[in-house]
Amino acid sequence: MQMKMNNVVEKETQILDDKKLDNKIINKVFRRWLLASQTAWNYEKMQGLGYCFAMMPALRKIYKKEDELNEAVKNHLQFFNCNVVTGQFILGANLAIEEAEGAKSKDAVAAIKTGLMGPLAGIGDTLFGVTLNTVFGSIAAYMALQGSSIGCYLWIIANIVKIVISKGFIKAGYKQGVKLVSSIGGVLKNVAESASMLGLMVIGGLIPTVIKAKVPYVYTSGKVKLVAQEMLDKIMPALVPLAIVGLTYWLLGRKNMNSTRVIIVLIILSIVSFNLKILG
Repeated sequence: MQMKMNNVVEKETQILDDKKLDNKIINKVFRRWLLASQTAWNYEKMQGLGYCFAMMPALRKIYKKEDELNEAVKNHLQFFNCNVVTGQFILGANLAIEEAEGAKSKDAVAAIKTGLMGPLAGIGDTLFGVTLNTVFGSIAAYMALQGSSIGCYLWIIANIVKIVISKGFIKAGYKQGVKLVSSIGGVLKNVAESASMLGLMVIGGLIPTVIKAKVPYVYTSGKVKLVAQEMLDKIMPALVPLAIVGLTYWLLGRKNMNSTRVIIVLIILSIVSFNLKILG
């Protein structure tokens, strides 16, 4: 019994001695990815260089041989594209695997990056790229239009919370590895779908309050007076703002169109329709 206890203690001591990464290095990786994940973004490797840059403090600590370090760097320079927040989970998982396996983990690291970046990008873009930015950004913009600065503070707080959550992802990835994603994948999918619905509801609710557009035309015949905007409101309130949003959405789906060109088109249409007294 005593011998078994001694063996357990020796194994635990060996694990602690073999541990190459501490919180200081993990925090460096976290900050580098958070601040520089889009560094030298390109259409060939996308975030590949940013990923490698983020991993460098850990790679230098793990690989003492120059040839192994060079191979690890080449491995992390491959194509990568993921949400900045949820992408931290992949970095954490890679840190744990490379710390444990070293150069032997080359194929496993590449497989984890390839297998997880797509699903986690979908989750991250939905939750943090669309929903959070849409909800809190819209609230901040609307309150600013009303002369209140509270929305701006809410926007700042929301982004601080996003950073805290991002830190939690790299910690979870480092501690649990890929098991976490496989065990709660269904839950993440449901959360993403719910978040998409919430984002659509928020956008729909803000359309009539943020977009100010109406038809000023008034038809007069003797004592009969028909106000075009009142008739449109009876058909459906905020029909004109909704039509503008629909036009914008349609334009964004056209070939050779991007957000900048759509904005220019909307500005031109606004100027022309205002001077022709179509919209007011």
